[in-house]
Amino acid sequence: MINIVLFGKPGAGKGTQAEFLKEKYKLTHISTGDVFRYNLKNDTPLGKEARVYMDAGDLVPDELTTKMLIDEVNKHLDSNGILFDGYPRTIAQAEALDAFLPTIGSSVTATVALEADDNILVERLLERGKTSGRVDDQDEEKIRNRYQEYNEKTAPLMGYYKEQNKFHAVNGIGTIQEITERLTAVIDNL
Repeated sequence: MINIVLFGKPGAGKGTQAEFLKEKYKLTHISTGDVFRYNLKNDTPLGKEARVYMDAGDLVPDELTTKMLIDEVNKHLDSNGILFDGYPRTIAQAEALDAFLPTIGSSVTATVALEADDNILVERLLERGKTSGRVDDQDEEKIRNRYQEYNEKTAPLMGYYKEQNKFHAVNGIGTIQEITERLTAVIDNL
């Protein structure tokens, strides 16, 4: 299995690139947001547990998020690999993933971060907000708060994966095709 963790701030193009990568490499795309929505919508035991935290205005604990993710990975054991989008977001989640994957004879192959200047990403999101209707993409202050949270919680993962020689940064500025070519150059050389 080839398992890729895709990083990037909101607006960096993760969703766009994930669609291409899953097709090219025949990977199963697991988005944490989709996994949460599925569990909540279908009122699964894990969804019910997550709802308690969410209804209280609290973040869902890493342990519960990891349980949902593991359940999803276990549905795709015959896959060529997994493209993780939105997980891990913390060191604790990365450690949990590193503990789980060997139980299915696998590991994280690489992490790839789409990097771009905050000001450029803010402009992208404000443009997207005009057409998407997403309220969180229409307010520059909210966008910058999301970046601050990313820097505080997710950016430390880069160091975690650098220590394992599994971190790769890719310039996320350019045309979709240019960025895709940069990503595939990294993945093809793993």
